[in-house]
Amino acid sequence: MSNPKELQQALEEQMLDPWASFSSKSKGRDREEAECNVRTCYQRDIDRILHCKAFRRLRHKTQVFLRPVGDHYRTRLTHTLEVTRISRTIARALRLNEDLAEAIALGHDIGHAPFGHAGERAFNDILSDEGGFKHNEQSVRIAQYIEQGGAGLNLTFEVRNGILCHTGSIKADTMEGNIVRISDRIAYINHDIDDSVRAGIISESEIPEEINQILGSKYSERINTLILDLITESRRVGDISLSSDVATAFDTIRDFMFDNVYLNTEAKNEEAKVYGIISKIFDHFCENYDVMPGEYQRIADNDGVKRAVTDYVSGMTDEYALHIYEKLFIPEAWQVR
Repeated sequence: MSNPKELQQALEEQMLDPWASFSSKSKGRDREEAECNVRTCYQRDIDRILHCKAFRRLRHKTQVFLRPVGDHYRTRLTHTLEVTRISRTIARALRLNEDLAEAIALGHDIGHAPFGHAGERAFNDILSDEGGFKHNEQSVRIAQYIEQGGAGLNLTFEVRNGILCHTGSIKADTMEGNIVRISDRIAYINHDIDDSVRAGIISESEIPEEINQILGSKYSERINTLILDLITESRRVGDISLSSDVATAFDTIRDFMFDNVYLNTEAKNEEAKVYGIISKIFDHFCENYDVMPGEYQRIADNDGVKRAVTDYVSGMTDEYALHIYEKLFIPEAWQVR
């Protein structure tokens, strides 16, 4: 009798489109290991990412707004879950590998620095002489070389490639990876509009009417339009793509968000402080790397101090970075009895 993994692989052969990524044909892992009799390789990667420390830290990392007051703003974790759900919906409709899409989506942002894109820009500036900082590259590094005390998660090639290529100019090698690539943008543009309206940065009425006519005037309508158009157009052209009109409208609303939110003075007036916090913490640990946890001292010995400090500080949550900064640079209050 076939085991559950073999049955699942047989179902993939029967149900998935020929352009799907079949788990039985994965390019494999960096290190060979015993196969699981229950889960396919991509299902195992889902579990590895879901249970790793870097994934849990996403709960306390900024999406757009730094330390927002209120319970309903997105965090890096809720963003990841929205990307995952959108990716699975599209993969299922196109008869592609949902498990691979889910694994990539769950892991795509585990390398994000504290304080969202402000933190990433700070690290990119600090590390300009070393080639800068890119969260997609850091996500792969965390998965492969930092998690599990340096042993890494040993993810499959397809998952690593999808995480690496979810942003930037190079597309993924798999259809599932390119689904996550566009699902990430669908998720963040739309939930950032929702959060920005809640924060009073913009109002729905400011969104250009020509965009509303194509994508819809509500959060749910825009999401639905983009997903349905992506499914329809991808089926038509045999690649992961939006139709011309919807793609143009999507680019326009993205530009609108950059002009009115992402680079908005009111929304970003605390970013200079982020640079100060990160740069001071970074410099402190470069001078005192021996006080970092042992796993990062190992990285310092193997890859250099700056690399180890980058791994340590960029992995911090927003609140932990603030705690470290306060501990290092803010005098403690006197306890007067």
